[in-house]
Amino acid sequence: LEQLGTRARFRKSGLVFRAGSNGRDVYVLMSGRVKVYALSPVGRAVTLWFCLPGEIFGLAEMTRNSPRMVYAEACTDAEVLILPSDRLRARLESDAATAMQVVDMLSCRLRQLSDAMLNLIVDDVNTRVAKLLLRLHARYGRPLEAGGYLLDLPLTHQEVADMIGTTRQSVSGAVTRFRQLGLLATTGHRFCLTDPERLARPTSAAYA
Repeated sequence: LEQLGTRARFRKSGLVFRAGSNGRDVYVLMSGRVKVYALSPVGRAVTLWFCLPGEIFGLAEMTRNSPRMVYAEACTDAEVLILPSDRLRARLESDAATAMQVVDMLSCRLRQLSDAMLNLIVDDVNTRVAKLLLRLHARYGRPLEAGGYLLDLPLTHQEVADMIGTTRQSVSGAVTRFRQLGLLATTGHRFCLTDPERLARPTSAAYA
């Protein structure tokens, strides 16, 4: 894919693209971290997912050539590979293995968003925070020599709130509760799950 596009660098907090812009390009994150988010009618940001190096984003408009409906923002200094949609589409039509990798990635994102929507409807804030931490643990968890697992992904309480549709204050309350119960520790802006198995239990057993 690198032969099909050009590289560009973005500083932290810089927008790779914004809602309303044209969707003629697709992006591969080469280094750094990017978050994809939407704005509610009242201007509140809702984080949809984070992209890490090697991931493709900006695909939704590839076949329709319609305006973007979401924003992509660099969470750190980042480098991306910019691919014209027509070139990528031609590559996917001729390379079934690459096309299936893209399908698999989109399927994972769809499942993630479906789970988030269901959790928003049926779960309280503590449970939503716990489920998010466990999803992140499955992907970013790194075992520590002293025990527990470090989520190798810096997140603020506001970013967590944006991902589960609640307030920063509610997230802070849940994090404090989990600390008191010995389920969670923090170092900088990183979370450490001290007991993922207990955190995964039903609310009545885990958080009482």
